[in-house]
Formats: sequence, C-alpha cells, structure tokens
Amino acid sequence: MKKTKEQARAPFLMLLCAALWSLGGIFIKLIPWNPLVIAGWRSLLALLCVAAYMKFRHLKFRINKHSVWGGIFQALVFLLFVSANKLTTAANAIVLQYTAPVFILIISVLFLRQRIERRDIIAVICTLGGISLFFFYQLSPGNLLGNFVAIAAGLFFGCMMIVNNRADESGRMSSILLGHLFTALVGCPVGLFVETPITSTAVLSLLVLGIVQLGIPYILYGLAIKHCEPLVCSLLSTVEPLLNPVWVFLFDGETPGVFALLGGLIVIVTITAWCIIRDKALARSMTETAVH
Repeated sequence: MKKTKEQARAPFLMLLCAALWSLGGIFIKLIPWNPLVIAGWRSLLALLCVAAYMKFRHLKFRINKHSVWGGIFQALVFLLFVSANKLTTAANAIVLQYTAPVFILIISVLFLRQRIERRDIIAVICTLGGISLFFFYQLSPGNLLGNFVAIAAGLFFGCMMIVNNRADESGRMSSILLGHLFTALVGCPVGLFVETPITSTAVLSLLVLGIVQLGIPYILYGLAIKHCEPLVCSLLSTVEPLLNPVWVFLFDGETPGVFALLGGLIVIVTITAWCIIRDKALARSMTETAVH
C-alpha cells in the first residue's frame, strides 16, 4: 500500500524534532541564570506555542488526574534537566536522562504487574553499567550531584510517558500545557530573589530555548507520532543525545571525558537495541495471534 504524504514526511518531522531538542545543552550554558529561572521562562514561552497549537487544532483543555500528574512529572523533568546542565556536562545530562525507558520498564514490572523478559533484564544491566562509567569522570561534588539530578530527570520522564500513554491527543496536550505552566510558576518567581542579569545573549538564548528547542518540537512530535511507527520514532529520537554534546563542544568547548563518552555510547546502543528487539518481538507476537 502506497504511503500518504503525511506518512512519508512523519520520519523527517521526528528527526527535526529530535535535532531541535538537542539544542538545549548549548543554549542553557549560554544563559548565566539560576537553572530554575531558565526552566521557568523557557516553559512560559513554550506554553504559548502549545496553547496556540491547541487552539489551531481545536483541542479541548482537560484537567483530570492524568493531565495533572503528567504535568507534574513533566515540570520535574524540565526543572531537573536544566539544573543538571548547570551542574554537570551536557553529555552527562542528556544521556543520563535518556535512561527513561529503563525506568519505564522497572515501573511497569513493579507497579503495573507487566511480565519481564530476559532481554529487558539484559537492557537494565547494560544501561546501569553504562551509567556507572559517568561517575569515573571528574568526581567533583558538582558533577556527581549533576549526574544524580540527570538520572532523576530520566525517572520522571519515564513516569510522564507512562501517564501520557493512557491519554488521547487532547489529554496529552493538556498535560504538556500544564507541565509548562507548573514549571513557569515554580521557576519564574525565583528570578526575583537571585541575580538574573538581562543581556542580549541571555534573551536571545531564552527565545531559542522556549520556542525553537521546546515549543515547536512538541508540536512536531504531535504531528509525527500520528503517522510514524513507534520503532521509527524511538530510533530517530537518539539524534538528541548524540547531537546535544556535539553542539556544546563546537560552540562552548566543553569536552566530555573518555569514561563519559564510553558510558554514553553503551547507554544509547543498549536502549536502541532494546527498542528494536522489543518491537520486533511485539510484531511477531501480534502476527502469531492473528494467525491463530
């Protein structure tokens, strides 16, 4: 069956989405503000983008347990991720957050009573092994704390995905909107109590973060996920952790350590392989069920 135009362009939209997400590290580094303030104003700008999209799509804003909890988890992800970028390297922050699928697996087994497969256990062991290598790189209190903050961001990112997976498009977008709102309510007022120098670089970087790096990508993701298979989206999303430290290295000169690079490679390869094997097994299971 011939692909429609929407199906054909969906992978490109997802690829662009992941590439835009990857800009976070470098622009966060360029703003000399408290991380909570950066996260707050970034989300305030992104909120306007999401609200405009929902109005254009005529999506209803819903407040229920799924949208509220999803919003809370998302706000925690935003606040923790920006903080991690200030406390450790961009490579550590993004790759450690990329462990979210592992937390999804653990939560699904412990709380949702889903069956665990051997491949899942192997994925968890390999990923945790990769994470452990990050702690061999510059074990100063700042970097160590930043690594833990980034892992916490991964945990809440996984929680957010689980909650949003049970909602329809209006519910998901409402959750995203609430996430930006909660982040803004927490982060923006902090700027009244800490030094927040207003410079052209800070303002321009913030505009890029709020609109280009966070607001538009969520809209692109919403468009892509309708016509792009989950496996393709998972693979294309690996562009984010791969490009994030590249931008920081090129424009800020921050070089990840050897152990961090090796650990990041192990984490990315493990999770990508896990997604491929899992989706293939699911497709095979569905085929066998249809035959019988």
